[in-house]
Amino acid sequence: MKKSLVIIAAAFLLLFALYVPVQAQVNKDLPRLGIKGGINFSSLYTQDSYDTKMLTGFNIGLFSKVPITQHVALQPEFYFSTKGAEVTYNNTFVDGIAKFKLNYLELPLLLAINLTDNFNIHAGPYVAYLVSGKVNNESNINLFDFEENINSDDFNRFDAGLAVGAGIDIGSLGIGVRYNYGFSTVGKEKSFMGTTYTFPDARNGVLNFYAALAIN
Repeated sequence: MKKSLVIIAAAFLLLFALYVPVQAQVNKDLPRLGIKGGINFSSLYTQDSYDTKMLTGFNIGLFSKVPITQHVALQPEFYFSTKGAEVTYNNTFVDGIAKFKLNYLELPLLLAINLTDNFNIHAGPYVAYLVSGKVNNESNINLFDFEENINSDDFNRFDAGLAVGAGIDIGSLGIGVRYNYGFSTVGKEKSFMGTTYTFPDARNGVLNFYAALAIN
């Protein structure tokens, strides 16, 4: 599933670059400010689960692009982003399916490199703050009930990681694809029936497709 989404993203960008005509040029020497948003395909990377399925969500926010040279720009962003996954557990404490829904305010600081007049690649670190988080029981849960035992206070409030992507800018419009991988553990350390554990012992991963509109 993940490999298929990456292939679709690459094909989408390539076709757009080849067949969309170049519109009126903008002054790329000036800083730009705009709005952006898109669709998320999020997952949780953990070795404690039997199976993990992606969740579909969204991101929406603001971006700025500050030229450093003709081909390099600094691109800070600030947006709201949904993350999480549907996780199947099959162990001593948990046997069932749970859906993690995590909402973050995210701040990436990206370095964008223009390989052509319209095509760029970008990468950089991000930090994020958890606004809310909850878990729903998607099937019968044996022994450990997620909805009764897990709430926002059981998740780490801060996340940090790396964002890598590619985009196409045509005039004031832009589209792109990006992947964010978190380095921080989503869950906090807890105790249950005398056993200390980190739950969920997982890291965020999000593939997103976005559209952007510069307003200056």
